[in-house]
Amino acid sequence: MLSIPIPFVVATLLVILLVTVIRRDDDAPPNMPFLALILVAALQSILLGFRWGYGVNGVGPVLPIVASTVPPLVYAGVAGMVRKSDVSPILRVGLHLMPVIAIVLMVVLWRAAIDFAIALIFSGYAVAILLLMRPGSDALRLTPFDNAGPAYRAILFAATALLLSAAMDIVIFLDFAWTQGDHAPLLVTIANLAVLAVLSGAVATAGRRGKPDQAAGAGPGPRLEMAEDKETLAAVQAVMQAKRVYRDVDLSLDRLARKTGIPARQISTAINRATGKNVSQYVNEHRIAEACALLAETDKPVTEIMFEVGFQTKSNFNREFRRVTEMSPLEWRERKAATSPIAIKHDP
Repeated sequence: MLSIPIPFVVATLLVILLVTVIRRDDDAPPNMPFLALILVAALQSILLGFRWGYGVNGVGPVLPIVASTVPPLVYAGVAGMVRKSDVSPILRVGLHLMPVIAIVLMVVLWRAAIDFAIALIFSGYAVAILLLMRPGSDALRLTPFDNAGPAYRAILFAATALLLSAAMDIVIFLDFAWTQGDHAPLLVTIANLAVLAVLSGAVATAGRRGKPDQAAGAGPGPRLEMAEDKETLAAVQAVMQAKRVYRDVDLSLDRLARKTGIPARQISTAINRATGKNVSQYVNEHRIAEACALLAETDKPVTEIMFEVGFQTKSNFNREFRRVTEMSPLEWRERKAATSPIAIKHDP
């Protein structure tokens, strides 16, 4: 019976994942680097299947070249969620092609150094991604607040997976040096599954990027004093209460900056320093406050209220609701109904 190597199974799953992402009903533009990443990972899995499943050694030199494209694609996908670059697309592509060109030259001239070079590329891009994420979830200025928390955690997971993949390349190199590659097939399979983990995190972050807005003065400003922080916070609060902008499911830090006419970094800094929270938490607390009022004053279903106040996923709504109130939405409704002189209708 013809056996199917695990990398071929992984490649099939990646193709299914790609189709699912492309067919997702979403008005936001697709994150093209992440889509390309899925295709590259599927190709890498197929090549691994031929190399270690069927002993086709001819694909060996191609594997490190394909692998070297993964970290730049992850970084490009993340960077597209963080900021709008002033660098021309041609220059950006050229910069990210440099690692690939270096690996191509090593395949021709210095194969012994390829494993260490791949490890250096993976770890270098992982560090670069972590540096982008230094401000926390507020770094994802182009990502809707409802998705910012999960996206931030997924990006950290992706960076960690890149570091683990770099470590695995070193282990594989040492295995060839010490045991002539006796354990290489198993190690390569594990490494391939690690790449799939990177993809899972990347696709999670690419789920909803939000609709693009015109830039709203997002450049850095002078360090604000506490009085200026309070003034900024009051302006944001006024927009929240008067226009209920938190109901916008695509609301991101850049969109909030545009609606208030205040630079994004100034909003983030003021909220961080004045409240000790990030912008996503601040916005979600406004959503939860209205959800609490609707739960207490109406008999609307919880799901309807969730969508009305700006959440899109039940898991995120329940998590944020419990963070703010220390109870579930149904528990909140039941407690309010028990203390209200006029009982409201509960959800079935």
